[in-house]
Amino acid sequence: MSSSQIPGGQPLLKVSGLKVYYHISQGVVKAVDDIDFTVNCGEFVGLSGESGCGKTTTAMTLLKILPREGVIEGGQALFNNRDILSLKKKEINAFRWQEISMVFQGAMNSLNPVHRVINQMINAILIHEKMPREKAKEIALELIESVGIERSRATAYPHELSGGMKQRLMIALALVLHPPLVIADEPTTALDVMIQAQILDLFKQLRQRTSLSLLIITHDLSVLAETCDKIIIMYAGKIVEEAPTEILFNEPAHPYTKKLISSFPSILADKEIDFIPGNPPDLIDPPAGCNFHPRCDYVIDRCRAESPPLVDEGGHRVACFRRNEI
Repeated sequence: MSSSQIPGGQPLLKVSGLKVYYHISQGVVKAVDDIDFTVNCGEFVGLSGESGCGKTTTAMTLLKILPREGVIEGGQALFNNRDILSLKKKEINAFRWQEISMVFQGAMNSLNPVHRVINQMINAILIHEKMPREKAKEIALELIESVGIERSRATAYPHELSGGMKQRLMIALALVLHPPLVIADEPTTALDVMIQAQILDLFKQLRQRTSLSLLIITHDLSVLAETCDKIIIMYAGKIVEEAPTEILFNEPAHPYTKKLISSFPSILADKEIDFIPGNPPDLIDPPAGCNFHPRCDYVIDRCRAESPPLVDEGGHRVACFRRNEI
């Protein structure tokens, strides 16, 4: 089932031809190189791949918070038919958190250590909306409760809270203005399995209550299997595969996806853990042809000479010349 066929799903975010390069002293790093994807209303989409594949750069581009070296070289990111990439500074400041918000990687470092958490949430509301401070405080307290934290902890400083509580507060902070789309970058990293399960369950509850759309970025394929409607796999700045979650796990059609899944341990499957040989390419000087061919078990001469296009076969998109054989 393609994303456009998900019941009730209408395009909310449509990214096309996005290119983001980092201009550094050693050269130009093609961190995101001509990618296309869609997030529908109420849809949970996973974005995965090895470190350095362009996941977080994609997220930062959507909020226009790239570091100075990052340059958007081309493409569009239409949010409700409005191009995010063309917004001026004043417009993007109003857009952030109102339309798209983000749960940043590492809640430990995302909250201001010298301010009580309730004040941080109140300030986020008052920056965007004019209302009495008491009303903003009540909204903030209701959100804190909605993520499973008692109101009495709202006056705590970040260092007085556990890692799981801080992560839930970051989710609450991302929801203060009820944005249609939340980007969650590694939202369960460094959390124990019990807290991780609580965070994933919280996202599901929020979707039921608010029709939330979510773009979740993580290395952890089990998180995506548990949470997402569809999954996008990136490698070396490009999308190499995209499919509904069940299809991607049961019928991976790109050698890289197949290796990622087989390298992930499972307590239910009697199998040896596989691994991906070699290292990701240098994106200043990537190899000719398919970026994955130096590490691929299915490589043929054509792979060394040509870059395979991303072909859509009934909602299952794959960039591999040998996709039908795999």
